[in-house]
Amino acid sequence: MDKKILGGVVGIAIIIVIMTAILALPNSENNNTLQGKEKIGLVINTPNQSVSLQKVDEIYSDASSTGIGRSNVYLFWNLIEPQRGEFEWSQSDVIMGLNEKNKLKVTLFFSIINGETRGPFPSWIGNPSINSIGEDRLVNVLDEILTRYHIVDSVIISGETESQFRYSEQNIPIYKELFSGVYEKLKEKHPDVKFGNSFALHQVVNKNLEHIVSELAIGDFVAFSYFPVNSLNDIVKTPQEAKIDLEKVFEMVPNKNIAFFEVSWSTSDFVGGDSTSQEEFLVNLFEYYSENESDIEFLTWYRQYDRPEGTCVPESQEIGETSISVGGGSGLGSSEYVIERLNHYICNAGLVDVKGKPKSGWNEFKNQIEMIN
Repeated sequence: MDKKILGGVVGIAIIIVIMTAILALPNSENNNTLQGKEKIGLVINTPNQSVSLQKVDEIYSDASSTGIGRSNVYLFWNLIEPQRGEFEWSQSDVIMGLNEKNKLKVTLFFSIINGETRGPFPSWIGNPSINSIGEDRLVNVLDEILTRYHIVDSVIISGETESQFRYSEQNIPIYKELFSGVYEKLKEKHPDVKFGNSFALHQVVNKNLEHIVSELAIGDFVAFSYFPVNSLNDIVKTPQEAKIDLEKVFEMVPNKNIAFFEVSWSTSDFVGGDSTSQEEFLVNLFEYYSENESDIEFLTWYRQYDRPEGTCVPESQEIGETSISVGGGSGLGSSEYVIERLNHYICNAGLVDVKGKPKSGWNEFKNQIEMIN
């Protein structure tokens, strides 16, 4: 995709020097996370597709000033290992370095399953079935990532998992075997890192897929994303009704910790949202968190900035000659109508608009974090 850098082109050599300095920070300083708030996260993204490194640095500083203790990083196998055994770190070093600089822990999304699709995989793997992904290959790439980036404390291997198995439940045992083998081997090398899968709670509820969640409640935690929408991606819940939806996760997964990977409320009037309901939902969301904190692994808001209408596909920013991903999202649906509404929803799910003006939800988000012990 052809993109130009706002505010001038930043040379790749400058990026390498800056990020080397960031990644060289002493571990004792990097581990000084906000006590009591490490569980609260924000998907940090830019208001435009192309930005300078300086602007991304400022955005990360603004995000960390809220008091969050973590963010999501979306890495894909085809970018990390484009050639078998040859790893490409220039993109991920930038994002991981900014998280480290701002003392944020990272929830890593590594897309083996992404809703109805799988991957993206490197070309040397092709488009494998779940049965042929290769346990050792997956262990190897994740081991390389976790060894390089000690700030990653949680890994989500599969996202919107319910959509992958909705019409192919016969493949659930195959995936469980793959996950278990990868889990055991990685736990030996990285015992402090936790692993799990994520499900779209709104899709699970709308399509009665609770049984798939129960069958795949494996790993250290079970994660969920949540939009307060119906199957057409219109907002149909009140903030209080949305809180009731969140409470259903403990019925589906009674014996394991829960995580909230991406939780959002859009302000787009096109799908029935507004700033007032977003702010009210934030109050209900943090009330829910305080009531269930001991059973919640982490809770991350999706996301910091709105994006221009029509641009809310998985995002890529270019810095000089390097393309970096700063926040994603998955499961664009199948029909043009549904995709259009999801586009409006996601583009307006931020706490700050595209012009940089904070919504009322931004201040509420900060106030709620401040009240956490």
